[in-house]
Amino acid sequence: MPIMSLPTRALGPDFPVRIDDRFFEDYLPGTVYEYGHRTVAEPEILAFAGQFDPQPIHVDPAFAAAGPFGGLIASGWHTAAIFMRMFADHYLSRVASLASPGVDELRWPAPLRPGDTVRMRVTVLEARLSRSKPDRGLVRTRGELFRQDNQPVLELSAVNFLRRRPA
Repeated sequence: MPIMSLPTRALGPDFPVRIDDRFFEDYLPGTVYEYGHRTVAEPEILAFAGQFDPQPIHVDPAFAAAGPFGGLIASGWHTAAIFMRMFADHYLSRVASLASPGVDELRWPAPLRPGDTVRMRVTVLEARLSRSKPDRGLVRTRGELFRQDNQPVLELSAVNFLRRRPA
């Protein structure tokens, strides 16, 4: 079963420029974007965890029921993968994204459970030109994934390098 079987959409104002035409200059500090909705099914949780994070709270419903969360929960890495797919589908430019030196402050403040529906919020925190490479800029983003009850299940700060718009 594919990890992302359902398309997601903008839940509010979207970028004024299509993702295929987006460059560094289109990422404006203070801008907030939201996308969703994505429902997570138990078979998906079991499949992801069985392959990548086979801890009993992610792969054994009976064990998980008696555990600290009272039931099966998605791996944090599965939650991060869901975020990344939504991030790539809606936020990162398909023509200007160069690389990311990393993610900071990755947190999973609450569990993601079978049947939960999530939405993603991204906030452009900073956009500055590279000091050493004038053809690109650095964009720092706060990313959040929320359950249907508005409880965050993922919080992170990401940095991406993006090409500047050609003259």
